[in-house]
Amino acid sequence: MTSSRLEAFSDGVLAIIITVMVLGLAVPKGSTWTDLVHTSGLGLLTYLLSFVYVGIYWSNHHHLFQLRPAVNGTVLWANLHLLLWLSLYPFTTAWLTETRVAQVPTIVYGLNLLGAALAYTILQRTIAHRPGGDRFREAFGRDVKGIASLVLYLSGLALSFVVPWLGLVPFVIVAVLWLAPDRRVERYLRAHRSEVTAWNDEEDPAP
Repeated sequence: MTSSRLEAFSDGVLAIIITVMVLGLAVPKGSTWTDLVHTSGLGLLTYLLSFVYVGIYWSNHHHLFQLRPAVNGTVLWANLHLLLWLSLYPFTTAWLTETRVAQVPTIVYGLNLLGAALAYTILQRTIAHRPGGDRFREAFGRDVKGIASLVLYLSGLALSFVVPWLGLVPFVIVAVLWLAPDRRVERYLRAHRSEVTAWNDEEDPAP
């Protein structure tokens, strides 16, 4: 099957995740800036962090399937595995906020981020091991940012056992690291446009 249905479903799930997160924000009971900061300040910060993460996955997910227009059942389940971890963001973000960044909620939030990152890596490798994966691997290269992100997630989890607030620092660094759009696929497509078009036509021939 083509990836269009998979992408449409994924886009819908990500939109719902963002909606659920914003609906979970506490509304200030007063009408002053102090009320906003006291009631919703931390919630807005944690929401922003999780929102950035969802945006990063949405953007990179789009790039991922520019090189793979056709998918099989294994790719579908790998994608669902990723959505499972992402769908936990509203829960772990709300718990982190309501407990004022307590130790266990911070660790659980970090595990959620790590789980999503590993699921995305599994999705990448599942696609790369399909026929034509050599071009896919060439486009993404060694994925230095991906490896660095996993190290930072583990560092954040370790720090969370000591000082929970410090544990959030590596998580923020990862978000900043990926905030700039990943141009690897775009560069590859510009350099190999005709080859990729021919490859895609073989996988998804016109009716």
